[in-house]
Amino acid sequence: MRILLASPHRYPASGKHGSGLHPKEYPSGSGYHLHDLLAKGLAEDGHDVFYYCGSGGDLPLPSAINLVPAPISEVDLCHSPICHDEGFAKSIQSFAAERGKPCLLSCHMWEASRVAAPNWVFVSHSLARAYGAKRVVLNGIDPNDLSFSEAKEDYFLFIGAMDRATDKGLDQALSLSRSKGFKLVVAGTGLNYETIRHVAELCRAAGAEYLGDVRGARKAELLAGARAVLFPSRLNEGCPLIILEAMVSGTPVISSRGGGTVEIVTAETGILCGTEDEWGAAIDRLSAISPKRCREIALERYHYRRMVKDYLQEYCREMGAS
Repeated sequence: MRILLASPHRYPASGKHGSGLHPKEYPSGSGYHLHDLLAKGLAEDGHDVFYYCGSGGDLPLPSAINLVPAPISEVDLCHSPICHDEGFAKSIQSFAAERGKPCLLSCHMWEASRVAAPNWVFVSHSLARAYGAKRVVLNGIDPNDLSFSEAKEDYFLFIGAMDRATDKGLDQALSLSRSKGFKLVVAGTGLNYETIRHVAELCRAAGAEYLGDVRGARKAELLAGARAVLFPSRLNEGCPLIILEAMVSGTPVISSRGGGTVEIVTAETGILCGTEDEWGAAIDRLSAISPKRCREIALERYHYRRMVKDYLQEYCREMGAS
């Protein structure tokens, strides 16, 4: 199959080194990182992958992937993610429609103003239901990007895009660290220095350690060593990549109960919370969760190779409908 993958980001979405206490154009970039993984997996399966990254690239792509400077027509199907930049995805859809090519769009997040189309695929069943749709491909991760450790250090970890720190529940994580007396490490950056300074002050006031943006080996090390990842998001989350990354690292997740998190976090991989009492009690229940089992489940259900297989089924479905 000849596939045009298109995304507005600069390749790779998640590099080997973070920006620390400096801004990034895409503070999270998880949806774009998933497109990078999809390109890799499709090429590994022997498909002809043409990758149009709207902002270019910093590193060479794997040799089997063809980086193109603009969308090309000589393909069987086009595929773009819908993250923050819906306009880019719509431009790819228009490009495909003008040339009579089927097009798939992956929706990674909830926006009340959006109206889903039949060619949209969602990253969780919860997100699909929110849009009144049914097509779903769960996210996947590459375990080679991460580390595993059964031995945990004495800290908890919060990672998120800091432009939405309140929506992501940073205040909840900081409050919990104060009330329970544990060390909290906070990672993530924003679009500007004002946001970074604000988050740094919040962390300083609460006694938490703020690292800014972390990537690559440093992120893998932090995830593998944490007693747990805190995910107290107030958003209607899709399929949060940080939860999958924690699981493959052997680290349980203490998460809010809502959106796609309820499809991922089980009694074997973490604890879902709603009330203040549940959040407090969760900290004391982590010893019942096996790091090995967290990783086993991640590899069974959330490997990027499984994600690639599921997208190929959706490609065939879209091509048959065109």
